[in-house]
This record gives sequence, structure tokens and C-alpha cells, in this order.
Amino acid sequence: MTARQIIIDTDPGQDDAVAILLALACPDALEVLGITCVAGNVPLEMTTRNARIICELAGKVNVPIHAGCDRPLGRDLVTAEHVHGRSGLDGPNLPAPVMPLQDKHGVDFIIDTLRERPAKSVTLVPIGPLTNIASAFKNAPDIIEKVEEIILMGGAHFSQGNVTPVAEFNIHVDPQAAEIVFGAGVPLVMMPLDVTHKALVTRARNAALRAIGTPVGRAVADLTGFFERYNPERYGEDGAPLHDPCTIGWLLKPELFKGRRVNVMIETQSELTMGMTVTDWWGATDRPPNATFIHNIDAEGFFDLLTERLARL
Repeated sequence: MTARQIIIDTDPGQDDAVAILLALACPDALEVLGITCVAGNVPLEMTTRNARIICELAGKVNVPIHAGCDRPLGRDLVTAEHVHGRSGLDGPNLPAPVMPLQDKHGVDFIIDTLRERPAKSVTLVPIGPLTNIASAFKNAPDIIEKVEEIILMGGAHFSQGNVTPVAEFNIHVDPQAAEIVFGAGVPLVMMPLDVTHKALVTRARNAALRAIGTPVGRAVADLTGFFERYNPERYGEDGAPLHDPCTIGWLLKPELFKGRRVNVMIETQSELTMGMTVTDWWGATDRPPNATFIHNIDAEGFFDLLTERLARL
């Protein structure tokens, strides 16, 4: 079976780091053409640094990493150091990266890659704010029809928000970009908080990751262990939600997930509800479905997959 070609667009972030590692652990199924970084969880300087740290941890130093947009399309940048720590990768003690950052801007890399590859052969996997993807679509609308699919982490419906009462962080940071992406007409799979809050790193699951016994296993246990401190305090849940790796889990084993085709609109006007993903769950409007909204997960199966694949690095 030919590996699926993907571009990961990211703002690492502990959970972003685990998503990248999971993708890099599966070269038989996923060919990571490149990683584009965006400002989000931490500023761009840190997200590009963190992406290189993670690729070096995985021993995948030939993956091209590109710096993208350092701010949202039309708003001031909101970051999340209070969740991820000052570095974005607080938890493990990982060395500073030595692999180079590519000269080409991340948006240009996305555009050029989609133009150079056969149509419908590249899947975009945005796991941060959607600024880079929206900028590529704005600057080169001819690439939109060439995208095979978008698998993104973002949004919420029944679970409500995690940065405001109604908005999830990635969408809230750049709702104007999200509006462009959701309205582009590309086949889109959405991993919202509704499903990621069911993928909890419990103590037992963290222990299983540490028991892999490799530098990657120990680092992932430290990353998720640091991340875990925030969730029980705020949400009263038994562990931290592993948001971003759900996108890679879907690519590897979609049967672990359940979703529903719905229409999703992005609130871009009201500061009270800015970044809300307005999901027409019951078909109350005549707006056609534009996203597959994933709402359930076989969490045990997902963590078994994660642990088994990370052990390959």
C-alpha cells in the first residue's frame, strides 16, 4: 500500500509533538512531505524550534521544516503558555535542535508542493491555528481543488470551548483563517474537543508510554505528564486530553472514530463568541454539510495504537 502524503501544519505544543512523533513512526502509512509551523500555543520562534527538537528526537532529521505565519490574519496573537509552559514543550529535558530550518516560507511550501504533486495526492493536517492554510488558499486559489483532504484539530460543539465559553483555542486564535478553510470546499474532517476530551492520558496510559523504555517513550510520558497537570484542575477529568494526535489516529485507523457530516460555520464578528464553530447538528438550516465532525473514539484502541507505533521510533 502506498503511503499517504501529508503536510503537518503545527504550533508545538506537547500534544502537537506527540502527533508529529506518531506520524513519523508510521512511514509505511504516512509520508510526511514537510512540517509547516505557525504561531499559536507559543510564538513562531518557539514553534519552529520545537518542531525541530521533535524531529531530532525521532531521528528524522531529513524532514523539511518551514516557518510560516507569525500572527493571525487580522487579530493580535493569543498564546497558551499557561497550558504548555514557556517553551511549549515543558516537561522533558530535550536538547536544543541543530537541524536547519528551511529558507522557504511555510505558506510557499504548501503552495509549491500542491502545485508540483498530482491532484488529490496531498492531505493537509493542521493541528494549530489555520493561518498558514488560509494564507495559501488566499494567495493561490488554484491549489484548493488539488488538496485531497484536510484533517484538522479544532472546534467544539456539545463540549463547549476551552479558551472562551464557546470557542476552542485553534479556531479562536484565527477565526478569519478558519472561515476561509471551512468555506473552501475541500473535503474536511474535524477533530473537535467533543472527541479529544475522550482521548485522555490517564496515569495507566502514561505509564504504558513510559514503559516503552526508549528516549521517545520517556519524552512522550514527560510531555503528557506535564500537560496533564492542567486538565484535572480545570475540567475535573482523569487525565489530559491528547487533542492533536487524534488527527493522525484517524489517518492510520479511522475505524476507531465515529463522525457525522454537518455544516460548520465560524463566528468572526462577535467578541463574545469569536471563534465559535457553529455546528448545525440537527439540520436546522439548509446549509449543506461541509465537514465530518468526529464525536466519538475508541480510546483504548487509540492508545494501544499510539503506544505500539511510538515503540517503533
